[in-house]
Amino acid sequence: MKHAKQPQPPTPCQRWDPSPNAGLTHAQAAQRAAEGLANTAAKPLSKTTGQILWDNLFTFFNFLFLALAACLIAVGDWTDVTFLAVVACNLLVGIVQELRVKKVLDRVSLLAQRPVTVIRQGESVLLPPDQLVLDDIVEFGPGSQICADAILASGRLEVNEALLTGESRIIEKLPGAKLLSGSFVVAGAGRARLEQVGESCWAARIAQAARKHKRHRSEMMRALDRWLRLLSFIIVPLGMFLLTRQLALPGAALPAAVSTTIGAVVGMIPEGLYLLVSVALAVSLMGLARRRVLVHELACIENLARVDTLCLDKTGTITAGTLAVTGLCAAPGVGAAALEAALGLFAHAASSQNPTSLALQARFAAPGAPLGQVREIPFSSERKWAALESGAGQSLVLGAPEMVLPGPLFCQAQLDAELRQGRRALLLAAGGALPATAALPGGLRPLGLVFLQDELRPGAAETLRYFRQQGVTVKVISGDNPVAVARIAQQAGVEGADLWADTRALPEDADWGQIAESHTCFGRVSPQQKRQLIQGLKAKGHTVAMIGDGVNDVLALKDADCSVAMAAGSETAQQVAQIVLLDSDFSAMPHIVAEGRRVMGNIQRAASLFLVKNIFSFLAVLFLLWLPFAYPLTPIQISLFGGLMIGAPSFLLTFEPSFKKAGGHFMRTALLNALPGGITGAVCLVGVSWAGGALGLASGQVSTLCCLLLGVVGLGQLLVVCWPLTGWRATLVALMGFGYYGAAFLLAPLFRLEALTPAAGRLLLLFAVALPAVMALCQGTAFLVKRRLAARERRTRPSVAAPARHSKKDAA
Repeated sequence: MKHAKQPQPPTPCQRWDPSPNAGLTHAQAAQRAAEGLANTAAKPLSKTTGQILWDNLFTFFNFLFLALAACLIAVGDWTDVTFLAVVACNLLVGIVQELRVKKVLDRVSLLAQRPVTVIRQGESVLLPPDQLVLDDIVEFGPGSQICADAILASGRLEVNEALLTGESRIIEKLPGAKLLSGSFVVAGAGRARLEQVGESCWAARIAQAARKHKRHRSEMMRALDRWLRLLSFIIVPLGMFLLTRQLALPGAALPAAVSTTIGAVVGMIPEGLYLLVSVALAVSLMGLARRRVLVHELACIENLARVDTLCLDKTGTITAGTLAVTGLCAAPGVGAAALEAALGLFAHAASSQNPTSLALQARFAAPGAPLGQVREIPFSSERKWAALESGAGQSLVLGAPEMVLPGPLFCQAQLDAELRQGRRALLLAAGGALPATAALPGGLRPLGLVFLQDELRPGAAETLRYFRQQGVTVKVISGDNPVAVARIAQQAGVEGADLWADTRALPEDADWGQIAESHTCFGRVSPQQKRQLIQGLKAKGHTVAMIGDGVNDVLALKDADCSVAMAAGSETAQQVAQIVLLDSDFSAMPHIVAEGRRVMGNIQRAASLFLVKNIFSFLAVLFLLWLPFAYPLTPIQISLFGGLMIGAPSFLLTFEPSFKKAGGHFMRTALLNALPGGITGAVCLVGVSWAGGALGLASGQVSTLCCLLLGVVGLGQLLVVCWPLTGWRATLVALMGFGYYGAAFLLAPLFRLEALTPAAGRLLLLFAVALPAVMALCQGTAFLVKRRLAARERRTRPSVAAPARHSKKDAA
């Protein structure tokens, strides 16, 4: 990723200072837009059409294929340039698929844009961020990301600048304070005047960094990149060396030497493997987009297939994010009516409109007289309480009981019973004036408790059951009381939900990996602790997915291997996450994971088919450099093998259902699966060349024998890839066999195949019997190697700590 340039100072222009309640007029906004002072710095999620064409057309291997074709044409060999047809088809498929993906992504991304509340001529208007202009008055609330540099005009905000500084410290912003683009609002509400917009502010660079536009290559794509780089260094000098060697053979002619050399080079190029992976991932992305799933990074599809631990927030994920008041418990000396009145006063006076506030507003009526407040401390996930101060110097505080008034309460038994039922408890207390800092007032006395119930999200239990069946461990991380979190998780069917931890009691130097492995539910978790739990699990060797919807999930989402956000939650969480569920439907997760596993499993199987050709071509060339034989295959014969033994079956296999969790090293696994076929193919080419030379067979006879026997090798490898056989897989193997030998006999002149002499026919039968035995021996050896490597990985994998059970004393 290129380093961002320092933002240039804005072009001098007439500045306006509109009232926070009036904002700009429509005419002023139009004038600003005409002057080019709109907030249009965001980059699109998808490539441009030009980028797609450039990335597909101008590649090293495309230029190499063109150069090889030019060499064949130069020596008058037009027939063997048919491999360009395969290259052209691959190129066309790649461009068409990427353009289709771009169309779907652009449409879904447009739907996914979160509008911003702007004040124009005294009215609140919802506009996309790129339609904001300089000096606009914009409303910000909890979860909003600051979309351009601004000056707070009214209200009070608590801002997290973690995406700028890397620190999760909450910073209080009062009128006149500068709001930096890329930071996000944790608590409070206010209106700000945009000070810098578009390219003149930090919004473009910071927002794009938060959304991870720096593409992180997955393990599979990195392995393919290394493989292709290695081949690019080897192919050209090896081809030149082979050509020189072929020309040195007795009776060698330039056209034949060029043709066989290019056949060897084409055989070493995995022209379809990289395309197969890119197209398969792109098609998968397009399918997810149709399910209303927005994918920011292709790499996350592979990571999803490897996930073994799923961490999720309770609110908005397991639960629907809506609350309902279920009961009250007034403190001694405070009647139920007085408690209800105080709760109504607080709920309707507070500026925050979170689910708790909405539930309280729906249950308790607004007081007749306004509070006359002079100061508010909004709720934040760090404090877990909110406060209002009246003009008389008195305050009301509402929050988690243990955070407001630690210690036993007046109705502790009822509180414990409610928490065990999975309900949420909030304590309302009265005190003196609020301190200058965001701290609790002195002289707090309890007024009473209010109990709220989270509603389970429809389909949550079925979704969690799916993950349990797939061997994925679920961890529930929440800022709520750990007992209530555990109860909700238990109701949803989370395995081991009774293994909970209260993170407030954990020291700063705690072993977060050990804690994360030995517990299932975590309560009273701060945003920084969520991040530490994710980091601890990754340090223990787990592949971790994180699902969240709030600003308190942002740090954990950034550190997870795969991050998923709900569209109904914070816009900052959506920008940081790799995947956004546009319908905020948790039950869509099984489809996403299954899609990732299907794509990865099928790509890994298909990759071994492509590598077989590369391995046998490479090994055969190495041997034939030192033996007095020409490379036996021509480019058109390589194209026949590549089309019917590699291209067609690999493409069809990528659509087959596959739900096994991906694991291991992609390239190592693919190479181990391909080595038996590759070695057998090399034995075929070298053995037939040597035997044909000993029997005095013509080069055309040797070439024909090698081409026919490679069909046996290809069918053997395809049979291994398709094992265990199903009706569809057996049909596929049979079709490829009939297609290969049907083309060989019906189109023999096209593929330069000759009628075999009796001696060549006997050699064909001998090798047709011997090659399956060679492949079986190689397969057995590869199986033993894979089993030994798997055993070594199991020994080196960190062991899971024994779960820690909680006593009644712990619960208290």
